[in-house]
Parts: sequence; C-alpha cells; structure tokens
Amino acid sequence: MNPIISILTIVTILSCVLITVSFWLPQMNPDSEKLSPYECGFDPLGSARLPFSMRFFLVAILFLLFDLEIALLLPLPWGDQLPDIMDTLFLALAIIILLTLGLVYEWTQGGLEWAE
Repeated sequence: MNPIISILTIVTILSCVLITVSFWLPQMNPDSEKLSPYECGFDPLGSARLPFSMRFFLVAILFLLFDLEIALLLPLPWGDQLPDIMDTLFLALAIIILLTLGLVYEWTQGGLEWAE
C-alpha cells in the first residue's frame, strides 16, 4: 500500500474518532450563571457596547506590522545556502532598517503612548 494513502487513512480515522469523542465527552449542565452574558456569575454593571480607544487599534496594527517582520525574516536561515549570501543579507537588512525607521517615526510622533 502506498505510504501516502496509509497516512491519509490514519489521519482520517483519528480525526473522526476525536470529533466523535469531543461531542460525547463534555458534560453540559447549563445554569443561570453560565447562561449570563459574561459567564462569570456577576450581573453586568454597564453597557457591553462601549467603544474601544483608537490607541488600542493603533497598537494592535503596529503589533501586526512587527509580527509580519518575523514572518518575512523567517526564511533567512535557509537563505544562507544560496550561492550569493550577500543578496539574502542585504534584503533582510533592508527589511529591518525599514521597520526600524517606521518604529522610530511612530515613537517620535507619540503613537506608542497609551495615555494622552
């Protein structure tokens, strides 16, 4: 039998078993605390529809930007096996410099200060 077909068969059977067990294993006993909006047993004190601060969104976007830096630099260790390693290092350095300049700009503009 082909090894790929064997692996796919095992993965399919294991997935079906785990899905079946996950439906039958948990005990569902809903009570008033679990059915409350916050599921913590306390009555809500205020509105759940309060708007978020724009600073929160700015910090979240900056986090995603610098998280993207890691994703772009992740293939770097494999890039040293290329014939010309200087091209790889130059591109990695260009990404790091560009993102560092962006961080310095945000820092000087006060975009990273949480309180106004």
